[in-house]
Amino acid sequence: MDRELTSPVLLNEVSSRNKSGIKAGINPEPSLHGSLLILMQFDVCEEIRLDQLREIFGARTVEASFKNAAPSYVRYQRPPVVEALEPLVLETGERLDGQIKYYDYGVLSLIFELPISGDWDTLVKLGGRWVWNTDFERQASRIAREKLERAAPALVKPYKDWLSEDYFIFHVREIAGSPSAADLLSLHAAQIAQVVRGDLSPLSEGERNEIVQGRISYYPNDLAVIGWNGAFIYDTVAGAETAIQLLEYANSQLLEFRHYDELLTRELAGVYDSLEKGTGVLGRWRLAREATRLHTVLLDVMELTERVDNAIKFLSDMFSARLYRLAASKVGVSDYKNLVNQKIQTAEELYRFMVEQFHQGRAFALELMVVIILIVEFFALFQGRPI
Repeated sequence: MDRELTSPVLLNEVSSRNKSGIKAGINPEPSLHGSLLILMQFDVCEEIRLDQLREIFGARTVEASFKNAAPSYVRYQRPPVVEALEPLVLETGERLDGQIKYYDYGVLSLIFELPISGDWDTLVKLGGRWVWNTDFERQASRIAREKLERAAPALVKPYKDWLSEDYFIFHVREIAGSPSAADLLSLHAAQIAQVVRGDLSPLSEGERNEIVQGRISYYPNDLAVIGWNGAFIYDTVAGAETAIQLLEYANSQLLEFRHYDELLTRELAGVYDSLEKGTGVLGRWRLAREATRLHTVLLDVMELTERVDNAIKFLSDMFSARLYRLAASKVGVSDYKNLVNQKIQTAEELYRFMVEQFHQGRAFALELMVVIILIVEFFALFQGRPI
């Protein structure tokens, strides 16, 4: 994996040594520096025509807006269009830089960056404040809707109501003393678990162990601990880029599978209603129309899920693939994907059943017509009149 070998820079080392050179008393918490990345994603339409979107924005504007190129071993089949956002200044005076990404499968991804400088206490409080912040989603939604007004011609079948996902990435690039990943977990596993979970209170040992099990490292001096609503990354800026992009992609997948799950739930509910009403010969004939519609939805869902699944490729880099699998598992992609696959299987079985019922109804109708014709012929024969 082509990552920087540079360890985090030693900053703000505070030491109080006695004459023998041994540290005296209890040292304060080591200072750390990094960024909080606030990820807000919205499922806005069935598809975004990226080529048309680039024409609307202008190629130069879009190209210039890329802050970091995708790593050479992670490639999108259709790279998202990226546009810089105006800095967002909060009521607290905090300034957030941001960018917006348009994915071809209809997801809009906004990511805002808030600089971090302080100690572990600062980081824990920041996590508790942001992870459960519901107000910021409204601000992000407003910005997204304003951006989409300009992008509207490139949207295919836009949705009136949006599904949304948020995620928080605490990227720490420098810690005083430059500890290794093992030392970091040994000394600060409790705080890391609180940050990932967004909890201000210390967690139990069992809960802490459960959270830090979702960790992965490539070099001795890097660490990623991934949870379902937040992640802690200790790495250089270049080294963390892969993890950040894969977390963003995994959350966009989660959003899409949630959409397909809700869509299939509604379709299956409609099919069950049709089956209840579909008794009798005429009812079975109506099932043909319902079966055709269900099959069309199934084909659309399977095509779209395949496109989301194959949107990103790993080029001969097993670590990135392992990192993605961990991220997808932790944020819930695997669970929702299994739900969608189960409902697809159920829908396929219902489709076959409805088609079979239709064929039975048609066969019965044909047999009934033959019987009626025979009765008419016999009646005419007994009356002595040719037909």
